[in-house]
Amino acid sequence: MNGGLGAGVHIFGVRHLSPAGAFHVLDYLERVQPTAVLIEGPSDATSEIVHLTSSSTKPPVAILAFTEQLPVRTVLWPFADYSPEFQAMRWARKKGAACAFIDLPSASAICLQEARRERVRPDRSDDEGSHRETQESQGSGDEPLDLYQRIAEISGEVDYDAFWERNFEHNLSPDAYHQAILAYSRQMRELTEEQERTNETLAYAYNAVREAYMCRRIAETIAEGHKPDEIVVICGAYHASALSNLEGAMSDEELKRLPSRRTKLTLMPYSYLKLSSLTGYGAGNIAPFYFEMMWKQMIRGRLGDLPYHYLTSIAGDLRNVGTNRSTAEVIEGVRLAESLAALHDGCQPSLRDLRDAAKTLLGRGELSVIAESLARIEVGTAIGELAEGVSQTPIQEDMNRQLKRLKLDKYKTAVANDLVLDLRENRRVSSEEAAFLDLNRSLWFHRLKLLGIHFVKERSRAQGQAEWAEHWILQWSPEVEIEVVESTLLGETVDVAAGFVFQQRLESCETIEEASSLITVAYECGMIHQMEAGRQTLQKLAVESQDVVQIAAAAGRLARLIRFGGIRKIDTAPLTPLLRQMFMKACLFLNEASRCNDEVAQAMAASMNELNFVAAEHGDEVDEELWIQVLTELSDRDDAHARLSGFACAILLERGQMTAEQCSAEVSRRLSPGIPADLGAGWFEGLAMRNRYALISRMSLWEQLNEYIGKLEDEEFMRALVFLRRAFSAFSSKEKTMVAELLGELWGRDIEQVAEMLTDDLKEDEARMLDELNDFDFEDF
Repeated sequence: MNGGLGAGVHIFGVRHLSPAGAFHVLDYLERVQPTAVLIEGPSDATSEIVHLTSSSTKPPVAILAFTEQLPVRTVLWPFADYSPEFQAMRWARKKGAACAFIDLPSASAICLQEARRERVRPDRSDDEGSHRETQESQGSGDEPLDLYQRIAEISGEVDYDAFWERNFEHNLSPDAYHQAILAYSRQMRELTEEQERTNETLAYAYNAVREAYMCRRIAETIAEGHKPDEIVVICGAYHASALSNLEGAMSDEELKRLPSRRTKLTLMPYSYLKLSSLTGYGAGNIAPFYFEMMWKQMIRGRLGDLPYHYLTSIAGDLRNVGTNRSTAEVIEGVRLAESLAALHDGCQPSLRDLRDAAKTLLGRGELSVIAESLARIEVGTAIGELAEGVSQTPIQEDMNRQLKRLKLDKYKTAVANDLVLDLRENRRVSSEEAAFLDLNRSLWFHRLKLLGIHFVKERSRAQGQAEWAEHWILQWSPEVEIEVVESTLLGETVDVAAGFVFQQRLESCETIEEASSLITVAYECGMIHQMEAGRQTLQKLAVESQDVVQIAAAAGRLARLIRFGGIRKIDTAPLTPLLRQMFMKACLFLNEASRCNDEVAQAMAASMNELNFVAAEHGDEVDEELWIQVLTELSDRDDAHARLSGFACAILLERGQMTAEQCSAEVSRRLSPGIPADLGAGWFEGLAMRNRYALISRMSLWEQLNEYIGKLEDEEFMRALVFLRRAFSAFSSKEKTMVAELLGELWGRDIEQVAEMLTDDLKEDEARMLDELNDFDFEDF
């Protein structure tokens, strides 16, 4: 029997990622020997079938459609080696039969899918905009979940996947499988269609439009001269009954009314990780690599060996990480899995049975022991491959060229890899290309980063790390491929696209901070012309600005670029006049900006650090004398924020611009009786922000501080405590110990007791008291 007929056409319903479906499709095609094989898939991708079936293609792979205009919208059709459609395509090519996709063209699928996705409940959303249903062999993907849960409960299974595997994937009887899946999907459709028509109108309409279009394509194939009984249609089983009657085929008028957006198609490698339903792909299965194992055993005629293969693979993976398991434990595991299957009247163990056996025998009752091995053996890390140049967009081709040029091909894997770069010239090689290989890699990585292509991720720079060293993590994924394709509208190469994105950001730039950050980006990307454009933009924005924090931060960025510019072989001399201008402007406005509240003072202190760095590193390029003059004025001012005045004093001491006598006089003035706590203790906090070892060595300072604190009234002491606590919190353990020694000597107390008191963690009640003090409203006094 043909199972289902559409005007005499053979209809074979499948689950889209099903080893048994692929196995039975091949058997059915061999028996029918059709002249045309029609497959559910985007009709405008038919020309890609020749590439999908190429000997160079290694699944998993996917058809990717994307819109030609921004914003980019994408839709995916992935295939594994065990996909029934993929095996049907290969059979047709081998036999010379016509083969075509018959579902909606991508231009319409994207429009309808986008409208549908807006209404899909979060727990049923389709991955990556794929039009495929979340339960394709049963329905449209929007049926009530409790229906599937109820089926699992009635069958005595823990979940629906276990039910499906035991009742369909293990069924190797051709006629029984074919008839069972058609009958099952038809009944499921009858149970859910009316509810979908009423409550899920978009999903219902979406399926109706697709089915009408597929019927039209079947009718067109018959009109082209193929006999109906020599045509086989491979579709999701849910659609099989609808395609058995061609009376509902889409008319010419309905075809014209289909929504459409201009799209392009490409093929891309896919991954088992992304194909897995664990990562959210609704039409996937939970364990792609496990089902690949099942597929290989099926075509060998040895499905019964799957439990041994699975458990041996788990044991082998455990051995690779140092956990040894014996052959006897594997054999016992197989026996346990077979016993569990028998309890469910199964012909052989399901994945659930095998996993339970692995936990019991190989994990010895602990799932954590085998969890990572399960992930590797069940999901897998495979990424597909395509012949070079196949259906590639220009930017994809450029990516592949650059991967080869920069010797990065081996990093195009789903496994994350670390790569440490040394940007210095390698003098041990003969060619210039090899000498600057890591530098060129760095420039390219930063351009990918600018484009938002997450093939590379830069590790945070460690303190003290050399400027010529960079640490990156490289990991390829289907999402990366999509990000590359989406960038095709920005430029035909990574370099051109990165330049376009930079220009867009520069045109929308409104602040000094943004402009200076973009100059750094251009420098890291090695984009010299863009760096100059960023310099001009920053100069214009700085003309009217009096924001010392932003100006100082920009000056600091410019100073670092000038200092380390030689590492990237970039001439940073044009930045020097701008640095001089920014530095001078920040100095001129610093004192006025220092009359600020406590919150702004924190940012201002960071700005002073930046300016001091610039003056120290670029004394020949900027007016260092002006900086000393500004610091001296700020140190003497009583109307500026006390912490900033103290900080200015600390910098002057560090630079040798204030004598010990001058410092002592300033301490006496700032910590004299009658000075409010927020001024006295706040000033000391600023003084303690730099050069602490020099402060610790001055006994007179601690005597003056001790005397000042001792004369404060209770309320003022509480107020001072907040500032002092904040000041000492930044001290290292070693510095706190040194302070303890001084205080022990000053108070005539045992030094170890004082050190213990200062370095120990606060008791719970003490911490609570100080936390309350931080929130205390001192304005009440």
